[in-house]
Amino acid sequence: MIQDFADWLVFSVLEFSPGTRLGEAVNFFVYDTVKILFLLYAISLVMGVVNAYFPVDRIRVFLTTRKLYGLQYFFAALFGAVTPFCSCSSIPLFIGFVKGGIPLGVTFAFLITSPLVNEVAIAMFLGVFGWEVTAIYAVSGVVLGMVGGAVLQRFRLERFLSPWVKDLLSQSERESAAWEKKHVPFKDRLPEIASDAWGIVKGVVLYVVIGIAVGAGIHGYVPEGFFEQYLGAESWWGVPAAVLCGVPMYANAAGIVPVIQVFVAKGIPIGTALAFMMATVGLSLPEAILLKKVMTWKLIGIFFATVSLLIVFSGYLFNFLM
Repeated sequence: MIQDFADWLVFSVLEFSPGTRLGEAVNFFVYDTVKILFLLYAISLVMGVVNAYFPVDRIRVFLTTRKLYGLQYFFAALFGAVTPFCSCSSIPLFIGFVKGGIPLGVTFAFLITSPLVNEVAIAMFLGVFGWEVTAIYAVSGVVLGMVGGAVLQRFRLERFLSPWVKDLLSQSERESAAWEKKHVPFKDRLPEIASDAWGIVKGVVLYVVIGIAVGAGIHGYVPEGFFEQYLGAESWWGVPAAVLCGVPMYANAAGIVPVIQVFVAKGIPIGTALAFMMATVGLSLPEAILLKKVMTWKLIGIFFATVSLLIVFSGYLFNFLM
């Protein structure tokens, strides 16, 4: 429905020409802006209900004090794998996790895995590369999220969250405690929950628009084969170069699979091609702009550097195994 609305608005009402760079960029901007703002409001609303009716403090204490032997990262990564979100679309749920008191490393495990692995990409991988490559890709995406979340949790990065997020956490804890004391019925709580969700949307809308505008420009004006010349077929620096070339791009896993097929057909090693794909869908410049509302630049840099190193390692491993 959102895509139909974007097509109608851009091509029928605004009369941009389909297939042109400008038309495709504007269509991408309208579609992603509506989709992400809708997701942000819906998820904020759901998390508001969760915060009001579930003992978030107990969940937080459980996840941070019990020896779960990494299962919390596994379940977060697995949840990310079954949610069909791109890197920017994952951020509303990431905000909801943080606001709900979920440990930051667990939320990172979700944020890393969600854009990398989804059922559409897996189906396309099966058709293009067969079950062996698909299995390695899917398992590695989940493992990448688990390892990345666990590593980032060890750094204790909560201090690098933005003041806006810290205020949200404090406000959520105060409201939850007040509601528990008053035993306010759900119908009376709902207007305030909806108002808080709308406040979150208003707080990040500028970052959403800027981030998606950058992504739309990349989507409309950067040719798919633009970076292909920089990915060496056998050179040792091919994998790091693939990651560096992939980060500025912005696409979902399903959209980039045909590009990876072309890379492999032209002789680029499968690990190098997959590293490019993981960097493209798991890390992006628009994602960094959106994350600026919830993280300091230092935390964004740590997150991007950690995930990039893990992707480089995965690329070398793929090339060795395949």
